[in-house]
Order: sequence, then C-alpha cells, then structure tokens
Amino acid sequence: MVLATTATAAAAKDDGKVADFLLDNGMEVVVIPDHRAPVVTHMVWYKIGSADEPPGKSGIAHFFEHLMFKATSNHAADEFDRAVANIGGYQNAFTSYDYTAFNETVAPLALEQMMGFEADRMRNLILTDDVVKTERDVILEERRRSIDTNPHAVLDEEVVATLWQNQPYRIPVLGWMQEMEKLNRADAEAFYDNYYRPNNAVLIVAGDVEPETVKALAEKTYGKVARGPDLPPRIRPVEPEQNTKRVVTLSDARVAVPSFSTYWVVPSYRTAEPGEAEALDLLAEILGGGNRSRLYQELVVKQGIATEANAWFRGTMLDATYFTIRGSPRGDAKLVDLEAAADAEVARIARDGVTSDELEKAKDRFVRSMIFARDKQDHIANMFGSTLATGGNVQDVVEWPDRIRKITADQVKAVAARYLVFDHSTTGYLFPETEN
Repeated sequence: MVLATTATAAAAKDDGKVADFLLDNGMEVVVIPDHRAPVVTHMVWYKIGSADEPPGKSGIAHFFEHLMFKATSNHAADEFDRAVANIGGYQNAFTSYDYTAFNETVAPLALEQMMGFEADRMRNLILTDDVVKTERDVILEERRRSIDTNPHAVLDEEVVATLWQNQPYRIPVLGWMQEMEKLNRADAEAFYDNYYRPNNAVLIVAGDVEPETVKALAEKTYGKVARGPDLPPRIRPVEPEQNTKRVVTLSDARVAVPSFSTYWVVPSYRTAEPGEAEALDLLAEILGGGNRSRLYQELVVKQGIATEANAWFRGTMLDATYFTIRGSPRGDAKLVDLEAAADAEVARIARDGVTSDELEKAKDRFVRSMIFARDKQDHIANMFGSTLATGGNVQDVVEWPDRIRKITADQVKAVAARYLVFDHSTTGYLFPETEN
C-alpha cells in the first residue's frame, strides 16, 4: 500500500474527484485526473497472476503476457508497438503473483487509440504453434538470463520456495524451467479464454483527462467486448501455521560479498486485522526503511559492519505476504556478526517497542516520501491497480494516509512481537564459493 499518498495527493489537486464506475460488461474503470502535464497513463490490470496458474503450468501467466503483443484479427504483430512509438509514447507490461498489467503513457489525444488496441487484444489474439514456440524460447532465455545466471536471484527463488509450505507464492513468477519448456498453444488458449475477459479486468486512467471523457471512450471501446463467464472466487491453498526455522545456503564463485536475508510470513493489507498491515509498513520504515532507520544507523553508521542493511514489507498481496530484513558485511566484518546485530534490533523492537517521537518521524518520512513521488503517474496508477486487483477498493487507497497516521507505538510493537519470531523464519545465506 505504500503509494497511496501519491494517489491521494494527486487527487487533491483536482478536488478529490477520483471516479470509479463499472461498464455493463463488468469491467471496472478508475479515473485519476491530474492536469499538471498533457500526459495520460492508461493501464489494464487482469486479476490473474502466477499464483493462479493450473498445477504443472508454472510460467503460463508471464508467458501469456508476452503473447498479448502478437497479432490479432485486426492488427499485425508489431502494429501496436509502432503506434505507441510513432507518437513518442511509452509501453510496457508486467506479471506478478496476483495480477498481470499492461500500460501505455501517451498524449491525451491518443487515449482512444490505446483503448482500441487494448480492447482488441483482450479477445482477438491469433495464436499459432509457430508464434507460441518462438515466444516460449524468449521466456526460457529470459529465465536463464535473469535467474539462472544470477546467484542472488537463484538464492532468493529458493528462499521463497522454502518460506511457503503450501501457498502458490512459492512458485516463481517466471515459472520452473522444466514446466516452462512444455507450455504449448492449448495451454495458452485455455488461459486466454478463462481469464482475459472484461469482467476480470480493471482499467486505470491517470493524467490530463476528465472522468466523463474516459467513460465515453471506455464504453466505445472496452464496452463492446463481450462479458465472459463469471469466474469462481480466487480461493487458494491455505498456508499452515509455521513452527520451524529453516535455512537455505548457496555458495557461488561469482559472489564477492556474502549476504543474508531473513523472511517471515505476515498478513497483507487484504488479510490483516485492522491496523496490522499499516503497523507492519511503519515497522519496516523504522527498522530498515532508509538511512535514518535503526538497522542503517546501528550497523552501517555506528558499528560500521555493514555496507547495506534494510527491511521491507510487501503489503499489497491477495493472500498472506512476507516481511524481510537483509544485510551485507563491510570489509573484514563477519556475516554471522552482522546477522546477530540485525536480529538484536528486531528483538529490541519486539521487546521494548518504539518511542512516540520515533514513530511520528517515521510516519512523516513515510508519508512525505510518497507525496514526493506524486509526479509519476505510473505510481498513482500502480497503486490503484494493484489494490483493486487484490481485493481492495478505491476507498482503501484514499483513506490509507489517515490510517497510517492513527497507528500507535503499541501497535508497532505488537506486530513485531507477534510476527517477527526467529524460530518461525526462513533465512538465506549467500557465500563466495570458498566460504561458508
């Protein structure tokens, strides 16, 4: 939820007029007016990610993201790309555990054209065996390049797979290589037919537009796409109670500096009790959110034993999520000593809590940093899109800063004591090949 203030600040500049409506075919539309520059960001979010994939088909969500850029019955394979490039726009897409999103940043006059292209490929893709095989080779190479040749990425993947015992978040977004190699046209077509429907999508438009204009254009383009069958609830395997400490170790000759990372399963904004997720966000800020955090001040500045020490909480997830601390030693410092010092800071908060002054300063830093990010329309669109794609609503975004401001020091201490238990954690160690 960390970008909510960005969205709220931008909305305030337009008298808070964030519009939210449904098309007749079930597609939700959110409009965030921001008239400071003649630019608009247009995003379509599908409520389908890697954690929703059928067993044995890991990687199909990301694979299909790639296939969405192929030919349709109305446009050649590269026509959409060329249209965006010809007007000096920007285009991209990404897949996560819980959603897949497609976005374009263009001049407002091109918005209808972008909507037309996106609405067209929502249902009119032409998939052939050759197209599927060629793009499958692309994603296999992407996995080799981004994961298999990177020891940090290999370890992170293995730690996450160890952290989750039952939840499909344990499966990498890119997929496992042996399953990716078998993905075929039938898999792609079934995935397309099941999930790429207007009633499984959210449209976010942020920028120099008016809600009335966006609504008319959306009805003219997306509104013509037939509603799909109602999808069943996104019910996934439930993570059992975790009662063990697990360790994953990797030694690699390409590693120059060792590091550690410790993960805990914690609730997300969707699954948490009221106030818990906000308290976890502030805990991450106080513990390791920047150069004023406890980890940085104690380990980097005071003791001088770390080159980096940080913490973060990934709050916007459909199901439970994780809280992480990470560090790398400096000079002759030992990894074991760095980890012990970091663990001591976590334990100190769980035992003694945080001061009121420390908490208020953290709130100010946390909220202010989001306000400073308001110039980036994609941040605003991402905040609304990721929230709505994981079971939230517009009010969750708008009211987020007020909820942050209401968190008490006792709440921060409580989540640290309840969730950051070392006997219920998973830690990864990355070593140079000669050290462990």
